[in-house]
Amino acid sequence: MEHTAPDPYPDSDKLPWPPTAVPGSPGHYASENAASTPSTKTDPAEEAAMDPEPTHGSTLLDELCSQIAKFVILPSPEALDAVTLWVAATHLQPAWQHAPRLAVVGPAKRCGKSRLLDVLTETVHEPMLTINTTPAAVFRSITDEPPTLLVDEADTIFGTPKQAEKNEEMRGLLNAGHQRNRYVTRVVGNDHTPHRFATFAMAALAGIGDLPDTIMDRSVVIRMRRRAEGEHVKPFRSRRDIPALHALRDRIAAWARPLLDEAADLEPDMPVEDRAADTWEPLVIVADLAAGPWPRRAREACARMVAAEIEAEEDQPGGARILADIRRVFVAQREVDSLSTDELLHHLRQNAESPWAEWGRNGLTARDLAGMLRQFDIKPGNVRLADGTQRKGYMRNKFLDAWRRYCPTVHPVDAEPDVPIAG
Repeated sequence: MEHTAPDPYPDSDKLPWPPTAVPGSPGHYASENAASTPSTKTDPAEEAAMDPEPTHGSTLLDELCSQIAKFVILPSPEALDAVTLWVAATHLQPAWQHAPRLAVVGPAKRCGKSRLLDVLTETVHEPMLTINTTPAAVFRSITDEPPTLLVDEADTIFGTPKQAEKNEEMRGLLNAGHQRNRYVTRVVGNDHTPHRFATFAMAALAGIGDLPDTIMDRSVVIRMRRRAEGEHVKPFRSRRDIPALHALRDRIAAWARPLLDEAADLEPDMPVEDRAADTWEPLVIVADLAAGPWPRRAREACARMVAAEIEAEEDQPGGARILADIRRVFVAQREVDSLSTDELLHHLRQNAESPWAEWGRNGLTARDLAGMLRQFDIKPGNVRLADGTQRKGYMRNKFLDAWRRYCPTVHPVDAEPDVPIAG
């Protein structure tokens, strides 16, 4: 299937497949230390020729991938493959040692998070929506055939320190449930008899902004983006679409269940190590069982997406507000090609209606700014200024896609971005 979404991991295409993990350095590969060695990367046609013979499962994964892409635009082909494999993995939960979380996060509203959860609800094994559900009710619902937990608007649970403290038991349950044989003990009955409850279950959580670090570290992270002009999806209609999704779900389950013992015994070669390998292993095993191009695609997705998360700094709050204010600065500066970090910070702090002058102890810093913009895949670099000097700063063209997606009404971006605005 051909995907048209832009690739947010452009630097990762240097990784060969299968990537070789450097011991003790998750997300780093031997090829990175072999610059003097001629590249052995094969072209796509050669890679396809090396793929194992596809099974019926490969056809089912292709169909599931197409169905998801009808309703949701994922941020990259790798993210779409990861979601597809995660859904299929829910139908083999008794086989897994670890239950990967699917963290569906975005920097603002209307990024497709809830719509993706709608599709997951109709395709995963035994979905259990946990909106307004207590942790006690959740772990009492987990058996040897665990449900798939689905949590929408997770930012209302963990979004602030006060909310996170109030929902600490839910966070603990989600953390413990990542690994098999991690129980919680509660007293039950009139005689208060201690009883152990299982916590092991796969879970998908959707929300604005990152989830707690301990959950993100146990997750396949899908960083959603708002649809830009020209990107279209099919509206999701329960009466029309759910029967087809249920039929596909049942066919995937019928294919997967006879493979339960085989899946439990597999120990695939992984392109990452440690907890990332634990989290991604069920997805890679499903791909290996399906064969065809899926083993290659699964490992490519794993290597690229894990590397991107390792490189990402801890996000700071700010969301689309920082983009909108930077857009205003560039307009005020007559759409210059670039601004130094110091100059950009100066103009942001001068805006009396913005929070940047009082941000932190001494106002918004270069580190704060870089952290906020990282979630939009915008990074600082060396820029040439109008006076011919070079300094650390930001290029205008790096913001264009984010401006169109998250603040299109502040100042519309010209079709020809290099032409300055008059006046």
